[in-house]
Amino acid sequence: MKNLNAVVIASSSEDEAVSIKEKLIDMICNDSGLPTLGSSISNVVQLASSDGESLEQLTYIILSDPSLTLKILRLSNSISYRTSASSVTCISKAIQILGMDTIKACALAMILVDGMPSKNAKVVRHELMLALSASLIDRRLAKRSAFPNAEEVAIAALFKNLGRLILAAYDERLYREILILVKKEGYSEARASLQKLGCTFSWLTEFALREWNIPESIIIAMKIMPGRVLRRPKNRTEWMQQVAEFSESTALLTLCDVISSNASSNKDLVNRFGESLLLDANELDALVNESAEQIRVISGHSSNLQPEKKATESDENVHRVNRSGSVDDLSYRRLVDDMTDIQKKQIEDCYPGGEPLSAEDQLQIGARHVSEMIASGHYNINALFKSVLEIYYSSLGFQFVTVCLKDVRTNLFRARNSLGLNHDKIQENFVFPDNGSNDLFSMTIKRNVDLSISNATDPKIRNALPGWHLQLLPGAKSFMILPLVIGNKPIGLFYADRSMIAAESMSINEMKLIKLLKTQILMALSS
Repeated sequence: MKNLNAVVIASSSEDEAVSIKEKLIDMICNDSGLPTLGSSISNVVQLASSDGESLEQLTYIILSDPSLTLKILRLSNSISYRTSASSVTCISKAIQILGMDTIKACALAMILVDGMPSKNAKVVRHELMLALSASLIDRRLAKRSAFPNAEEVAIAALFKNLGRLILAAYDERLYREILILVKKEGYSEARASLQKLGCTFSWLTEFALREWNIPESIIIAMKIMPGRVLRRPKNRTEWMQQVAEFSESTALLTLCDVISSNASSNKDLVNRFGESLLLDANELDALVNESAEQIRVISGHSSNLQPEKKATESDENVHRVNRSGSVDDLSYRRLVDDMTDIQKKQIEDCYPGGEPLSAEDQLQIGARHVSEMIASGHYNINALFKSVLEIYYSSLGFQFVTVCLKDVRTNLFRARNSLGLNHDKIQENFVFPDNGSNDLFSMTIKRNVDLSISNATDPKIRNALPGWHLQLLPGAKSFMILPLVIGNKPIGLFYADRSMIAAESMSINEMKLIKLLKTQILMALSS
């Protein structure tokens, strides 16, 4: 989101409020940063937790982001979640350990935090901390709810202040002018934002979420319910609206320094929400303390949330976090680990051809994981294929991996599961006949030979490649073919490639582990 830092709204006068509104709309729709952020968020939000295909899609989304992948793996290897002595190196296994709800919540929070620009850091940090704190509070309340899919309210809370957050990122001066009208002139936030922007913050939030195709149930949850004292909710929609409003107000308390100064706010919150959410003053204080401690941990690890070390002046809109309290939800505590220079570290930890220096160790861990899956008996062949693909993909630094299976009716090998760059498009066209020709693929399958080509640009290799491969994958400069043969009958193959020449080639031990993984698949297919 590099271009976001360069965007500043030129004027903040009331006469140009309509113009400012139009600029904000244009930024949400057309700026190179926000639509990308919105697309990433939308991809995660719209996955249904119970859908098997969603597990596959979420795995792809996480693997496509190195920073997100490493954070999720760190969390799944924490003491609180690890279930065996073996390290978790596969995202699919991490999802099984943490659960879809936790993974989705982690991914959304990290995408939001990492996606916002560092310009206007102080006010952006304040709004991000409010968003995360509100989401934490909602997750606690969701655990007490009898409504189905209650965790969805945490997503609503995460984005309830999105309008303020967008303005804070783009124009700090205008953001502060609106807050001054609220704090010193007694304006409502809606009146102040309407006067300065030509629209309310709520309208801006809803516009952005609709532009990102966020589900209607989440957008409706952000509506404020009328009345000074709220009654017990009649349905899930009313409950979500009450909880989302409550968490936004309560989140402000988590960023304050002095508990006694919150007494009046605490009383107002209990009066409005006490009956509807079954909360008393003690329970409210416990929620505030727990969220404050979790936010303190998060702010200490995220570059977008860390306090400025050299700041000397106080700011009435930005507060320190120095509360302590009990913590029982570590998934958010680990959301934003220190990931400085992840891309640089990945390059430094790889051979020039892209293979990680730790390939052998990762392959060993992966082979143990597959062995455990098979031994448990709780697996299906499709899940096994996906696990092996992920191990090849992440352990060996390939840019594309797939498994092909033979259709005996058509005599065609067809890609069934894939990972990597443009995997959907490539998989759709990765089809070739078993016609006994003399090209490299056919000969490898016929002879049942595991093949690793370090330089596919060599004329002899290139001349031996079939035309469909040259056309479909012209950028493949090194690749691997692992035939799957049972009883002298070819049933498929694993294929993987890189966009760089792998001059380092694979070690003998690495090839043994690669073959072991293939053998495990064949044994499972034969049983």
